[in-house]
Formats: sequence, structure tokens, C-alpha cells
Amino acid sequence: MAAAAVDSAMEVVPALAEEAAPEAAGLSCLVNLPGEVLEYILCSGSLTAADIGRVSSTCRRLRELCQSSGKVWKEQFRVRWPSLMKHYSPTDYVNWLEEYKVRQKAGLEARKIVASFSKRFFSEHVPCNGFSDIENLEGPEIFFEDELVCILNMEGRKALTWKYYAKKILYYLRQQKILNNLKAFLQQPDDYESYLEGAVYIDQYCNPLSDISLKDIQAQIDSIVELVCKTLRGINSRHPSLAFKAGESSMIMEIELQSQVLDAMNYVLYDQLKFKGNRMDYYNALNLYMHQVLIRRTGIPISMSLLYLTIARQLGVPLEPVNFPSHFLLRWCQGAEGASLDIFDYIYIDAFGKGKQLTVKECEYLIGQHVTAALYGVVNVKKVLQRMVGNLLSLGKREGIDQSYQLLRDSLDLYLAMYPDQVQLLLLQARLYFHLGIWPEKVLDILQHIQTLDPGQHGAVGYLVQHTLEHIERKKEEVGVEVKLRSHEKHRDVCYSIGLIMKHKSVHCRNHRRLSCSEPDLRFLFCRKGLAFLTASLLMDDLYGYNCVIYGWDPTCMMGHEWIRNMNVHSLPHGHHQPFYNVLVEDGSCRYAAQENLEYNVEPQEISHPDVGRYFSEFTGTHYIPNAELEIRYPEDLESVYETVQNIYSAKKEDVE
Repeated sequence: MAAAAVDSAMEVVPALAEEAAPEAAGLSCLVNLPGEVLEYILCSGSLTAADIGRVSSTCRRLRELCQSSGKVWKEQFRVRWPSLMKHYSPTDYVNWLEEYKVRQKAGLEARKIVASFSKRFFSEHVPCNGFSDIENLEGPEIFFEDELVCILNMEGRKALTWKYYAKKILYYLRQQKILNNLKAFLQQPDDYESYLEGAVYIDQYCNPLSDISLKDIQAQIDSIVELVCKTLRGINSRHPSLAFKAGESSMIMEIELQSQVLDAMNYVLYDQLKFKGNRMDYYNALNLYMHQVLIRRTGIPISMSLLYLTIARQLGVPLEPVNFPSHFLLRWCQGAEGASLDIFDYIYIDAFGKGKQLTVKECEYLIGQHVTAALYGVVNVKKVLQRMVGNLLSLGKREGIDQSYQLLRDSLDLYLAMYPDQVQLLLLQARLYFHLGIWPEKVLDILQHIQTLDPGQHGAVGYLVQHTLEHIERKKEEVGVEVKLRSHEKHRDVCYSIGLIMKHKSVHCRNHRRLSCSEPDLRFLFCRKGLAFLTASLLMDDLYGYNCVIYGWDPTCMMGHEWIRNMNVHSLPHGHHQPFYNVLVEDGSCRYAAQENLEYNVEPQEISHPDVGRYFSEFTGTHYIPNAELEIRYPEDLESVYETVQNIYSAKKEDVE
């Protein structure tokens, strides 16, 4: 009977939601049900927010059940935006109806801004002030971020341009927030020793689109601590560390008890969980990100040491970080408390080397050189973070030409957040932005700051200022959009269209090189000779047979004579008097390829390139559809794409038959 009553009421509710003046019999049937049943029906998920609004206006009893802070509107909010629920405490009073309205409004505003980005910034990198619109929006920032995440999670092959700009905006917003948190963290007194917290900020800044939190990482470490306690209980069931409550610890002073903890840690970390130093892939940035260290169970000396240090301190062992050259270590005091100690009163622990305990002599043997006593000293949180970011900076300089140098840019931001007056790093940052052709106004601000800090840099600064100002003037003088019509007589030799998936022919010749207007060779960034503005940075290309998508074309090669000579274009049968294509390559690079070196890929696949969404709105399975801005520039190409694909697949079908 109860089930029948619920089913009957479920049929009445939608009718009530649609009727302005519901039938009295239907209303009576509904409101006479027990409150729990009514609430269950209203929270069943079959009603929209608009339905709830209309139902609540029918009578006082339903209005009371649908009160703004009640379960019904909470469920509406939860079903619509489940990821936001973690931001609310179960004990807090929340006006869920108001939260629903604010979140919905924030979503509409965020989508409006994302939709505007392609039109505003299609022809240039999003400038520093390009994000000001979304920064100035009223409402909780988490609501805007959640909407951006919703856009990124839309169906995979569609809304590519929206996803491209949503990703850029989300990246920027999260990095700004993390950087502000890091700067506040760095203002803590020197005795504030949350090494893990600082490492997590670095991790978050370099991976702003990943769901990384100190709480989650600490929870994973707590689970390791539990395993260590289980092992420790087998060694000494009365060990004082076993009495520590979660989140609370104190230091144990007896060396023997400390040794028992370290023995248990080594067994759990290296034997049971199989953590190890990453000797095979040492120069990988993932080795420095704490969430990746925990997932992959490997890292380099500094990240492994921070994990080891955190666990040891939670269990009462007062290990300390040592900024040892070439190999980060921990030290474990063996002397009496309050005594005058030197470097020989410590045992040094190599967390990278499975927790091996070393003497001073063995430490020197580890790196193959004698070092002064000062290098065995303990360092504070800021120095530890400086070394972590320094490692990332070195890795960023090693990035290949096909990368956007995002790691280098991120590590420079982090280093300068800690040490804002480092002239050489400021100069590197200015050179990097200058050669990437982005943020010229910011380049001028950096150069002005350098000149204030060190007037002796006037030569390099003056050169960069001059060429940056010239770059800004050139941008102002640029004419409007160039429209290329395939039907024009001068374009009669262009065979391929934007959006087609192509394959580079496997021919070994020197004529095809990377065109990388936004990805310069970093060798130019570290010397004065490389300060000249590069219209295109070109490197030898040894990769052939790659897949790519066309995003632009010219009826003939539009590069200068020097480029044509250096690329040996004249060795091609048709030389530079043939169409050339701008292509996005699956390895992440942008290249300029001769028509005779390309062929249509009869088995097209999506091209994994970070800039695909900048030019295309959708992947159909056979080709890409240009977005509105690219279609304005090539208005006749989309029809040509359809004809090409249809002809190729018709021919393919005939071959099969």
C-alpha cells in the first residue's frame, strides 16, 4: 500500500509542477502523505529546480517542505553540482536555494566569458590583463572554477575551443590562488617546519588542473604511518609512538626507541610498499611532485627525503633536512641533548637509497668529493623549497623544442616568489617571454625592475626594451583579418584544406623543418647573441611519418630567403613555388610543411596537440571542423574538406569491392 501511494504521488507531482492551478483532488492526495514520503518524492531526482519552485507555490505544506535551507534544495544543489559539496560543512547553516541561484548565475557568467575569448584572442596569446573579466566577477571563486571544470568535462570531441580557453582560464585562476597561498606560507616564522605543506604548494602550482590537496596527501601519508605502527607494534608493543593520536605527535628522545621507528619505516617503505629512488628516469619532473611520488612510489633524493622526514616526525623521530650537494640527505642526532655537537655526532640518512644510514666519510664517498662542515648543516623550509624549485628550473631548461616551456615558466614564477630580486632569473624570465612573443607589457615591467636592482645590466635591458617596444608597435600596425578563398586563381594549386588529418611522407630530406614561432630554442635565451628577435626559431627535424592537422596554408612558401636557404627548400622538386601548410603535429609542435611532403591520412585519428582547440571546434572522426574565427579566414575550406573526405572514402570503398 505504501509503495502504491508513493507511485501515485509521483504521478501527481509532475502534473502539479505544470499546472498553475492544480486540481484539488490531486493536491489533497499529495499533501496528505507523511512528510517523509513527500520529502522522498521531492528529492527523487525526477523534478528540476523549476519544478520544485512551482510545486512549493501550491500550498503552505509543500512550501514548508521546500524551504530554502531544507533537504529538498540541498538535494537539487547536490545533484546539479556534486563536486561542490565538499566545500560545505554538515554542521553549517546553508541557504541552499540562494546557493543554487548564485552558482547558476556564476556558471552563466563564466560561459559568457569563455565564449568571448576566441574572438578576442584568436590572433595572439591571452595577455596578462585578459583574465581581468573573470577575476572581477562577483561570487565565490569555487563556483567559477567548477563551471570551467564542467566545460572541460563536456563530451570529448566537441566544444574544443571552449575547452581550450576554459583550460587557460582555470590554469591562470588556480595558479594565482596557489601563488598567493605560497607567499603567505613563506611569511611564516623560521621555526615553522611544515616541509610537506610547502612541497604541496609547488606540486599544485605546476599541476593546477589536477586535484591535489594537502589534506589528501596527508591522508595517504597517514595510511603509511598506520602500516609502520603495525610493524612497530611487532617490534615493541609498548613503544610510545603507538600512543600518538592522529594529527598529534611529540619527539622521542631515546635513541634506541628512535632506531626502532626507523627500522619499521624502512621495512614498510622499501620492502612492503616498494618505494625506491628513480635511478632509471632521474630527470623527470614527476619525481619532484609529492602526489606523484606517492602514486608511483619513486622519486629523487629531496622528494624521498621529505616523505621520509614527514613520517619520521609523525612518529616522534626528530630528523632534520640537510642540503647536501648533489644528493639531499636527512640527519639523525646521536649526541646528548644540550651538548655541543659537530657533524660527527649525526648519522646521515639516504632516503633515496632505501634509508641507508651513513657516516660523514660515507656521505663524501656518495658524491665523490670532500665538502666543508657547513654543508652538513640543517636548512629551513624556504631553503628546502628553493632547492626543489631549483631542480624544476634545471629540468625546465632541458625541455625539448616541442614544449611550451611551461615548466620553465612555472619554476621561474615559484623561484621569484621566494626571491623576487634575483636579477639573472628576472632577466631569463624577460628573455623567455620576449622570445615566446607573449606579454610584452610584462616584459617591460620586468626590465624596469632589473634596471632598478642592477644598473649594470643596462646593455641587455636596453636591447630588450628597444625590441619589445618595436614588437608592440608592429602589433598596433597589423592590418585586419586576411581572408583566403580557395576559388581565387592564385590558390588553384592548393590541394588540401584546413581541418584535414595528414601524414608526413617518410622521405629523408633536409627540406622539412620545425616552424616554431612560439617555441624558441632555449640556447638563444642564455647568451647575449640570442637577444635578437626571432620571427621563427628553426631546428633540424629528424622525425618523419608523423600525423598532423592543417590549420593554415599559403599558395607558396612565405618564409624569407634565409629560411628557404637554411631549410634547403630548393632541393624539393617544386621548390618554394608550391603550397605550404601550417600543421599541428601529434608531438606538440607546430610546423610548416611543403605540399609534396604531405598526404591524406586514410585512417585519421585525433591529434593530441595543446592548440587544437584554438583553431577547431569539433573532431568528427574523419576531420576537424574549424571554429568561427578560423572559418572567417578560410571561408571555403569546410566545403572542400567534406568533398575530400567523401571522395577518399568512396575510392576506398571501391577498392574494397
